[in-house]
Amino acid sequence: MKISAGIIGGAGYTGGELIRLLINHPQVELSFVQSGSNAGNPLHQVHADLLGDTEQTFAATYHFDIDVLFFCAGHGEAKKFVQANDIPATVKLIDIGNDFRLHSDAVQGERTFIYGLPELNKEQIATAQNIANPGCFATAIQLGLLPLAKASLLTEVYTTGITGSTGAGQSLSATSHFSWRANNIQAYKTLTHQHLGEITESLQQLQPSFADAGAVNFVPWRGDFTRGIFISSTLPCDLELAEAYALYESFYAGAAFTHVTRSAVFLKQVVNSNKCIIQLEKIGNKLVVHSVIDNLLKGASGQAVQNMNLMFGLDEKTGLQLKANYL
Repeated sequence: MKISAGIIGGAGYTGGELIRLLINHPQVELSFVQSGSNAGNPLHQVHADLLGDTEQTFAATYHFDIDVLFFCAGHGEAKKFVQANDIPATVKLIDIGNDFRLHSDAVQGERTFIYGLPELNKEQIATAQNIANPGCFATAIQLGLLPLAKASLLTEVYTTGITGSTGAGQSLSATSHFSWRANNIQAYKTLTHQHLGEITESLQQLQPSFADAGAVNFVPWRGDFTRGIFISSTLPCDLELAEAYALYESFYAGAAFTHVTRSAVFLKQVVNSNKCIIQLEKIGNKLVVHSVIDNLLKGASGQAVQNMNLMFGLDEKTGLQLKANYL
């Protein structure tokens, strides 16, 4: 029996990626893709890369005769949907938005949402009915810092990160037009990014003392490319470089998609894949952790499918053996 899946809000970038993954997943039957603004239109009319792959159309309505429901709607919409609908307890929920990521938002009526970062909560995800998918910046930053938190080595962290234009979503804004993005970069939400809360909670899960040891000081950047996130986190560390690598390689020894390398990392290693690749550098007493992901896959829809695989007892990699756009 295949897993029957539905999608709420499938017209955006993450919705398009999720559709692409699910229609090619060997264990999934995509029952419907709901979109209020595109009801009746073929999926490939909005997501042109699906031409020839599916003749399915966007649905105006939804139903709960499914096994799993994905939310790809705007932030805040999933919480409204859960509160407004009597969703059977048998239907598993995966929210790609930020509605349920923080501990204070995780309980909604009879449902409790587990934070869906497999490298941190794999066992809990495997038995969960409800998943709050991590944010894209949050995924890349956390994967770069979790091994240090596990060893209680985190202190004050200074992080910079640059993201592609798809991170801003499909709706046009002043800073998402090609004429603005091309040959341009810009810092934004300096030290105030919305993902800082979930990052801090995850790090404190492994290192409770991080609440007193410092904070993640994060400066995000808008980049002049479409996909990918490159993070560099800097902090004091007494470990030798070889010791730090041993720590990271041990922590991620069983990880399906997170890999540690001693070569310089770059975005094209991960774009169009569900991988995170991590590289370390040691300069004096400072450790620099570089981590790269595809913001739409490991940072969103790919990680959502990885979580679905765990929830249904499948191999994590099922339907996610994607090759990076190296050239």
